[in-house]
Amino acid sequence: MAARMGKRVTRLRCSDGDTVKQELSAKLGEVLQSRANANSVFDILEYLQSENEDDVQAAIQTCAKLFESLLEKGEIYIGDLPSEDESLPDSLSAEEKYKIWMRHRYNDCVTCLLELLSHPSFQVQELALCILMKFVQLEGKFPLENAKWKDNYRFPRPLLKLVVDALLKEDKDSSLLLHRFQEYVEYDDVRYYTMTMINERSARVQQNTKEPLPSIFQNNVFCLLSSIDMPIENKLANFLIEQKENCDDWKPSKLKEHKRLFERVWMSFLKHKLPVSLYKKVLLILHESILPHMSKPTLMIDFLTAAYDVGGAISLLALNGLFVLIHQHNLEYPDFYKKLYSLLDPSVFHVKYRARFFHLANLFLSSTHLPVYLVAAFAKRLSRLSLTAPPQVLLMIIPFICNLIRRHPACRPLIHRPMESGDLTSDPYIMEEQDPAKSRALDSSLWELEALQNHYYPDVVRAANVISRTLSAQESDVSEFLEMSSYELFGKQMKKKFKSVPLEFEPITGLLGKKHDVTADHFCL
Repeated sequence: MAARMGKRVTRLRCSDGDTVKQELSAKLGEVLQSRANANSVFDILEYLQSENEDDVQAAIQTCAKLFESLLEKGEIYIGDLPSEDESLPDSLSAEEKYKIWMRHRYNDCVTCLLELLSHPSFQVQELALCILMKFVQLEGKFPLENAKWKDNYRFPRPLLKLVVDALLKEDKDSSLLLHRFQEYVEYDDVRYYTMTMINERSARVQQNTKEPLPSIFQNNVFCLLSSIDMPIENKLANFLIEQKENCDDWKPSKLKEHKRLFERVWMSFLKHKLPVSLYKKVLLILHESILPHMSKPTLMIDFLTAAYDVGGAISLLALNGLFVLIHQHNLEYPDFYKKLYSLLDPSVFHVKYRARFFHLANLFLSSTHLPVYLVAAFAKRLSRLSLTAPPQVLLMIIPFICNLIRRHPACRPLIHRPMESGDLTSDPYIMEEQDPAKSRALDSSLWELEALQNHYYPDVVRAANVISRTLSAQESDVSEFLEMSSYELFGKQMKKKFKSVPLEFEPITGLLGKKHDVTADHFCL
């Protein structure tokens, strides 16, 4: 068959698109009209290997019509399929032999469609995927097995397994096609069986490589897992394949089983060593898309605490998950505030996760039961870091510090205690100390905010002048400044209109530049 198809494809390289469609349509009519024309199926399948993209798409659509009709008519063999190489017993009728032969052609079609999932054209990949999932639906409606279905419910797991394996490639990024597959994962039965197959596929890949999972494969798995939107309702009924029986005792119809499997597949995925970029992607969605749908979210404690101890951007991103576990699942993390304090360094103002970090830091420091020394240490460290912070960050940091003092009146001496001298060395605060309890922040003052009253940016000056007046009881809203960028700040200033511009020189009052010049009274305006 391969040799015959190769010759045929070579001959059709320069074929006209309309001519090919007409030929395919004619071949389809021949096969459906009479079994005597069964060999025309080869001609249809040959076009699946054409070098012309339009011909391939036309062949895919023709195959879909052909085998849908044959499945509906029951003209494809049902049961354990004999090998095509072995001779069939004489006891079989001509009709049974025909159906066995046609079943092999159907398998050839499926194999070609699976190969087309790696076609250079995404349009061809997408169409092949849609037809394969249509075959999944058709096999559920017209089973190709005469044995009793597992759990008495119909679902063609073998075909879906082939599709999932083809999507989770080891050497090629399949993210675009996996996003397209998300439409099918919304079906409860497809979602359930897909999750079972992800673990099976990962185990086989690791067994074959005998090494850590390839990064491309891990990215494909993450793309598929992150596209799974878990249902909320307890009773699930959105199935790709309609079931004739009551589904109450079927696992894919139970939310509890979905959560259990969802938890298992994520825990299995996260036990492998992940690239840093993938580590960040997981942490970005963990608090919203993973933890709420797990049966036991506390199983993620080890993963999150390990991520929090990594430092840098990884620690910042781990805050969201830790926040959920601490506030909703009573996680105890004794050194949490000490670690949070150590994350405050100049780089925190420049990372792209800055807004998220300060939003969570504001939540963690909102409790009025925190020790005074701890709040004072955070206020002082932020104050010191503000000396080198960009203006768009200062507009957020200064109100942030003032809010800490409003919540904890015992910290007010920090803004009222004058420095003994203007020398930085006289400040008792120890900036290098990582333990807030030993930083001596309560013995210091927020002289840095007073220094910012001489800042070049007028909005920063106005914000810093707040400490020179009595602080109001109402907290400032810092949310609008969390994601402000330097471009927005610049654009805001460009839109301002000034009536007068302050100048740095004295205007000339006389012709010769003298105050009492006699010409000034007669010639100067």
